[in-house]
Amino acid sequence: MNSIFKAVQVLKTPSAALMRRGFATHTSGLAPAALKLKTGQSFKGQSFGADQSSFGEAVFTTSLVGYPESMTDPSYTGQILVFTQPLIGNYGVPGQTLDEFGLSKYFESDKIQVQGIVVNDYATHYSHWTAVESLGQWCQRQNIPAITGVDTRALTQLLRDQGSTLAQLAVGADAAESAKLSFPDPNAENLVAKVSTKVPLHFNPEGDVKIAVIDCGVKQNILRCLTKRGANVTVLPWNYDINKVKDQFDGLFISNGPGSPSTCTETVQHLRTAIDTWNKPIFGICMGNLLLGMAAGLDVYKLPFGNRGHNQPALNVDTGLCYITSQNHGYALQDEAMPTGWKKLFVNANDGSNEGIQHESKPIFSVQFHPEAKGGPQDTEYLFDQFLEQVRAIKSVSFQPAIEAQQASAYA
Repeated sequence: MNSIFKAVQVLKTPSAALMRRGFATHTSGLAPAALKLKTGQSFKGQSFGADQSSFGEAVFTTSLVGYPESMTDPSYTGQILVFTQPLIGNYGVPGQTLDEFGLSKYFESDKIQVQGIVVNDYATHYSHWTAVESLGQWCQRQNIPAITGVDTRALTQLLRDQGSTLAQLAVGADAAESAKLSFPDPNAENLVAKVSTKVPLHFNPEGDVKIAVIDCGVKQNILRCLTKRGANVTVLPWNYDINKVKDQFDGLFISNGPGSPSTCTETVQHLRTAIDTWNKPIFGICMGNLLLGMAAGLDVYKLPFGNRGHNQPALNVDTGLCYITSQNHGYALQDEAMPTGWKKLFVNANDGSNEGIQHESKPIFSVQFHPEAKGGPQDTEYLFDQFLEQVRAIKSVSFQPAIEAQQASAYA
């Protein structure tokens, strides 16, 4: 009995060696790297990605899972992504597999979109049934720099307090370089034009309703959420004038996208005309919410550090229900005074920022969060059902008079 008691005591009091946390990164052979902020702070680590440096806006995400989806999200174009989740890379990277609609099953686009990634502990060894390569191999193959060994808690607190900051992810000799740097601002560019399709793309041509998607950087799972609900989807360039072909479609969708919405003045003008003249459903997500709001007459502002993660609470102002949502944006609508005919639809329960708007008499609405979130949560995916229900209802109403007119002419 006494020996059993002693054994239990040993288990309750682990040795110092057991209490020391081991790291998944095997640092031997890795080149030096550093994240250098425009505000002067520098975080040193080791490179496990491409052997090249890059510039971008340093932002952080609180997502616990889904790094392949986040890194391929076009909304992250121009940004250096900091993961607050300490261990990254442990399930590797899947292959590029397409679903029945020709959409990527595991990625949100056909390449890595971020300028670089910053992690605390990169898992050199990975394990997952879909994995075909490591995170490091993927970054190297696509020429994306990556740094491990960074105190991402301290870095996140810094970005939270001073706001998202321009930065350089320096690799190799650049990491030790102390010369003064010039930090280009990606938000000064039209990043939407950079990621948008150049030609129309078609998915699920057998669908019963035709949806035009204005591509500001659309995620693959958004297209999947439309096609799997029976929609015939046509993806159009960001500045395409939908009003010229409005009779060819039953509904309009405006997608997510990167950078500042102020660079998309052409899209805003087209949407302003569509709101006034097109009596069909319109739905927008993320950048789509900002552009629709601007078309309605609202201004936008830059959030200090944005909302990025899978755990943002969005409160429906009509029902009082609060949903946990996935988000990735650095701008928001100024909704203190709503334009005539418009109302707030959702607000962020954390910071009070706008999370959605709705027209009071027309089937037009948008949300700032991502109801299609891959990596979760999926609590608000019902919004796609709501949109397509409106599309089908209005199509059936407008279709009936056409049938009656045809019958009348046949018996005339």
